[in-house]
Amino acid sequence: MFEKSPKSYTDLLGKTNRIVEGTTITGDIISPADFRLDGHLIGNFQSKGKIVIGPAGSVKGDIICKNADIEGTFEGKIQVQEILNVKSKSHIIGEVICGKLSVEPGAEFSASCVMKPHVKNLPNNGQPTEEKSA
Repeated sequence: MFEKSPKSYTDLLGKTNRIVEGTTITGDIISPADFRLDGHLIGNFQSKGKIVIGPAGSVKGDIICKNADIEGTFEGKIQVQEILNVKSKSHIIGEVICGKLSVEPGAEFSASCVMKPHVKNLPNNGQPTEEKSA
């Protein structure tokens, strides 16, 4: 009568993927869960969750995600469905598409920026689709 759909493995654990400082990954990462990067990624990243680039972390490539916090270095194109938080010690160079943007004083933000408050999803081709009003 009251059947609940089983939760995925990542939902049950409530954990975040993590790449530690000193690690370098060359290639693309696709993750359904949240992700914390304190190492270096040379490649693209895609997630249905949140990415956190720590103070020692860096990404050189494109990012597509739901939410993002950047404390380290990012160079490329980032597409954030909801909120992008740019911390005071971060360095961002490239192109930004997001729903909402928060930039702390002291951040280096050298990017073109488009804010689309009604971004519904960000498909692989990189073109956001807007929600339609009923």
